[in-house]
Order: sequence, then C-alpha cells, then structure tokens
Amino acid sequence: MLGASLDIASYIDRFKAELDKLDQTQIQKWADLIYDAYESGNFVYIFGNGGSGCNASHMAEDLGKSSLREKDLGDESLRRLKVLSLTDNAGWIMAVGNDVGYDQIFLQQVMNYGQEGDVVLAISGSGNSENVLKAVDWSNRHGLKTLGLTGYGGGKLRDLAQHSFHVPLDDMGMVESIHLAIFHWVLNDVFARINHEGRYAK
Repeated sequence: MLGASLDIASYIDRFKAELDKLDQTQIQKWADLIYDAYESGNFVYIFGNGGSGCNASHMAEDLGKSSLREKDLGDESLRRLKVLSLTDNAGWIMAVGNDVGYDQIFLQQVMNYGQEGDVVLAISGSGNSENVLKAVDWSNRHGLKTLGLTGYGGGKLRDLAQHSFHVPLDDMGMVESIHLAIFHWVLNDVFARINHEGRYAK
C-alpha cells in the first residue's frame, strides 16, 4: 500500500509518474472498441471483482447515461450505447456462486447475453481472477472482442484478452484508481465522437 509509506505529495507524484508510463495506444484502443460497439449496435459487458467490480458498475453507469448529451436523453429516435455491468445482477451472481461455483458468475451471464461482435471489458488487478478468465476465454472462442484491464504483471488476463490496458504497478489501490481515471478520458472520447463535439466537431 503506497499510501502507508508515502505522504500525500509523494503519493500524488507517484500517481503522476505512473500515468506517464501508460501505453496510450492501449487507451485509444479501449475507446475505439466501445465506439465501434455503439456504431454496430453491439453490447459492451463490463465485470470484475471487489474494487474492480465497483469500477465496472461505475463505467457502465457513465457509458449508459453520459454517451449522449443530457438534453438528448429524452429523444427516443437516438441510438443508444448498449452496456451492462455483469457485477450488478446480485441474485444471479448469488445463485450461480452458490449452486455452481463462484468461478462461473461472469461466464454464465456472458453465455446468456453475449453474441458475436459484442465487447467484453474484463477488469482484474492481478490478472488472475478465475471467474474473469473463464468469461474471457469463452468470449474469445465465440467471436466477442475482449479487452483486459490489469495491473501488477498482468497475470494470465494480459495474454488471454485480445487487447490490453495494463498498469505495470504492484499496488491495487493505485491500479484501480488509474483504471477509473483513464476510463473517464475514454468516456469523453466516445461522447465526443457520438455527438460530434470537441476534436470530432463537424
């Protein structure tokens, strides 16, 4: 836990330094996958455990509500980004976890919902969460597009997912913070493309 040994100023400096290390092509690919799903009418599924699961919920909420201008949310004629956080179906998660196994909680949902061309955003700080890996493996084999969001050494997910956003840092809290911070740029980029704003203005 970096914050246990670093004071506030040093912690913020370290956060900035870790941001500078990121592969920006991975960030752009993340945005491209989501925008392409919007264009093609495919779903985006997001999931992870613990803090990563909370990030999945946050990302799905923002993408669902904030990919259109607020004034346009009542316009029934506009195309919507189809996005679900698979961490939010508590009843299904508990039933599958209890009756089948916790390693199946995301896989069973993806098997029910997923179709060729859909996008899977799989979040695992360690890259080794078995329930995440099983869902990504199935998705790869059934024509879905997969992006792994990882930290530490990337674990198995970094190689298993077709695309990667990797934060090479051995601190779960900062990894999760960076995932969410960078997501907000991705959200803004997708919003700008959909609504032809900013650098995408016509």
